[in-house]
Amino acid sequence: MRSLPFAKMQSWGNDFIIVDGPVDLSDEEIARLCDRRFGIGADGVLSVSYSDPIRLSYWNADGRSAELCGNGLRCAARYVYDKGAALDRNFMVQTAVGTRGVKVAGDSVEAEIGRPAETGRLSIEGERFRLIDVGNPHAVTIVDDPHLTDVERVGAALQARFDGGINVEFAAVSADGVMMRVWERGVGETMACGTGMVAAAFAAMEAGDLKSPITVGVPGGTGEVRFRDGVAWLRGPVGYSFRGNVGER
Repeated sequence: MRSLPFAKMQSWGNDFIIVDGPVDLSDEEIARLCDRRFGIGADGVLSVSYSDPIRLSYWNADGRSAELCGNGLRCAARYVYDKGAALDRNFMVQTAVGTRGVKVAGDSVEAEIGRPAETGRLSIEGERFRLIDVGNPHAVTIVDDPHLTDVERVGAALQARFDGGINVEFAAVSADGVMMRVWERGVGETMACGTGMVAAAFAAMEAGDLKSPITVGVPGGTGEVRFRDGVAWLRGPVGYSFRGNVGER
């Protein structure tokens, strides 16, 4: 692999390798970069291209491209702003599913995720799921305690039903908000999933249990989902882990 400068960033422990694009990396190269023993280690790779608007591409840890990554979008927004490529704290980013607004305020970033929509329901492994489109596919089930759920077994079984995979959220709802775990396609269980947090908040709101804004807790921390005219925005912290240059010896 040629020399490739990168930044490692994370939000709620959902971590990414960010590179300046455009880049031409194979599925195998992306998977190797994301490998936590033989590579840098990450849940995915983000490529930022400095067009107007800023263009963002995303690949999961298995090397396959994905339509949208909520926490990746938020990390990329801070990365772009910190580099001076965006002069205003509020700007637009072009993703595979359309243009999204972002708002950078120090280490807190809010991003427009989109307009969630329920596309169906199904049952598997004794759990009932709402299928929710948030620019990428999700399946959300409401449980008493996500910490007592076999996330890997049920998540993997559900993913096997979809050719392109699906993100699976196990969410508990209380007066304080939503607490969830997630099985992410192409990765496995992650400490957070931005679009998954939106999908879980949307499911809780549609069930009549909560109103916007909704606090969503994940293993890596707590964020806020706010709905404005049906459009979901996700806000929370974004941080740098380290910078480097892969491919050098």
